[in-house]
Amino acid sequence: MQKQHLIWLVPVVAILLVWLDLPNVLSLDNIRAHREALLAFTERHYLAMLLLCGLGYSLSTALSLPGGTVLSLLLGFLFGRWAGTVLIVISATLGAGAVFWLARYLFADWAREKLKASALSQKLLDGFDADAFNYLLFLRLVPLFPFWLVNLAPAFTSVSMRTYLVTTFIGIMPGSFIFANLGQSLGRIDRLDQLLSVETMAALSLLGLLSLMPVLSKHLQPD
Repeated sequence: MQKQHLIWLVPVVAILLVWLDLPNVLSLDNIRAHREALLAFTERHYLAMLLLCGLGYSLSTALSLPGGTVLSLLLGFLFGRWAGTVLIVISATLGAGAVFWLARYLFADWAREKLKASALSQKLLDGFDADAFNYLLFLRLVPLFPFWLVNLAPAFTSVSMRTYLVTTFIGIMPGSFIFANLGQSLGRIDRLDQLLSVETMAALSLLGLLSLMPVLSKHLQPD
């Protein structure tokens, strides 16, 4: 089999390894080692790679599988900061929408048991009572809770699918851009703990606080 055909296996294997939670195999070193071959293959088969990686990312999100950070870096690495950001946002929103729909309509019992197993779930659910739109937007902008938990919990509240999708789409944009931008320069990143600097977390926190301003203004208004 020719080398260019073998390159097809790299993103597929990468996604499978993330699903299997094998970070020692799917490492930044391995991606950097195949940098030129991956980029050249993606350039020749751009649309096919776009669809394959987008589908893999959506499935990973829908199944609440680990490895979202590495996949986000991989998309930024292959498609650049702008196309990578768009692909991450669309794919993650579609995957999160699938989680919401499945939890609300098909696998409600299983989803409730999963939430009960998380000590953070009730604390998360309580926040939806005041202002669901801004609260969910805040949770998307600032990663206070695990992504899978924020995907799952709203299905057991009065939040509509439209509100859920809109806040997800808008709220994950800043973080998606950050990871896609970092992925584009993947060769200069040595460890995953270098991704989220104090400055990055501060910027996301400020964006989250802005989304809470409408809620705070209601409490500050005189009766």
